[in-house]
Amino acid sequence: MYDLIVIGAGPGGYEAAAHAAKMGKQVALVEKGCMGGTCLNVGCIPAKTFLRSSKLFHECKKAASYGVRLGSVEFDMPAVVERKNRVVSTLTKGVDGMLKRAGVEVIAGQARLIARNAVEVSAVRYEAANILLATGSRPAAPPIPGIRLEGVLDSDTVFALTHVPEKVAIIGGGYIGLEFACFFNEVGAKVAVYEMLPQIAAGSDLEISTRMLQIMKRAGIEFNLSAKVLGIEGHTIRYAAAGGSESSASADCILNATGRAPVVEGLGLEELGVDFSPKGVKTSELGKTNVAGVWACGDVTGRRMLAHAATREGIVAVNNMFGKKDRIRYQAIPAVVYTHPEVAAVGRTEEELKTMGIEYKKSVVPMAVAGRFLVEHEGGTGMVKVLAGARFGEILGVHAIGDASSEFIIAAAIMVETEMCVSDVSEIVFPHPTVSEALREAILGIH
Repeated sequence: MYDLIVIGAGPGGYEAAAHAAKMGKQVALVEKGCMGGTCLNVGCIPAKTFLRSSKLFHECKKAASYGVRLGSVEFDMPAVVERKNRVVSTLTKGVDGMLKRAGVEVIAGQARLIARNAVEVSAVRYEAANILLATGSRPAAPPIPGIRLEGVLDSDTVFALTHVPEKVAIIGGGYIGLEFACFFNEVGAKVAVYEMLPQIAAGSDLEISTRMLQIMKRAGIEFNLSAKVLGIEGHTIRYAAAGGSESSASADCILNATGRAPVVEGLGLEELGVDFSPKGVKTSELGKTNVAGVWACGDVTGRRMLAHAATREGIVAVNNMFGKKDRIRYQAIPAVVYTHPEVAAVGRTEEELKTMGIEYKKSVVPMAVAGRFLVEHEGGTGMVKVLAGARFGEILGVHAIGDASSEFIIAAAIMVETEMCVSDVSEIVFPHPTVSEALREAILGIH
């Protein structure tokens, strides 16, 4: 009998399995597909590999601004896909090696819960004191006629493209849709985004998402907000525009980027009485489900569909199941949209603070206050916004748009996690010249 069986080998699952094994526990990890889950195989890593290539291509065309003159520059899509495959393969081998070193037993196959302390894989029963669900998510498919047609790509299948389409229609203006909009636009495609909400990057700070929209429009991306897609026929999208009038648009490539849905089917959750819905398995902040001994982490919970959130949730669950008190502070989890420029955030948005009735002060500074930003980004734009408690000056939220923001948002996350105040930050030395100095200036701008 195992101490723990983990179902799913994404960031939440494999990190949790390794963590438990390092605690001296007997651990088995069940995976029906590829090691690494969505993030490594069809999510974070492939997307960022594509975006690195498109950014370099774009920078080559703008190199003269830096005093570098190049000849003709071409974008080789098959070579980009090949490089993506190499990167994924290397990291997958790394996950395999880490699990072996930790002593985790890997079982290949589809797992199904058959009892509170047992799962079945390929007709074989495995028992454990604890079971951790980490089955991840899949591309969502809203009830739009034609969205399941073979020619409609999603955030899984788009990585198999071997050419750059002339016209791309993207359904969804969340982080997935925006990253692909940026990629296709930079490599020369004409891109149109259809978003049913009145803003892009829903849930992000409105001031930041508004600036992001302006920048992406200036880059040449078309946005149709408050637009409801009514159906897809061949290469044509029918949609209701903001005013209610119906329109249509054609594209060589249609991408469904309407988000992701938790994988809760076929796991035996109903039979075991686990509380769940299509929105995910319900858990406490300790990672517990309503069934004793059954835990869950990552996208399957539907809480925060981020790889690093899944990792932390998995470790919190493991710690609690084996007697070490731990909890996750969701408001201190940073998030990044890897568009160009990047958007990074942690903590409360200004809209949330207003809704909660929390009094606050804010400071907004341009990224250009940091000399390093000017050096690295000719003609670049960006800003850092800091929200702090009105009485004590505790850091409540940090929101930034501008390249390199993904690298310094961890500092802001630490501030939110540890409830640091503006006065505490004034004693921290930020290295010069770095883009992180924009964060410092924004924080010290709170009066």
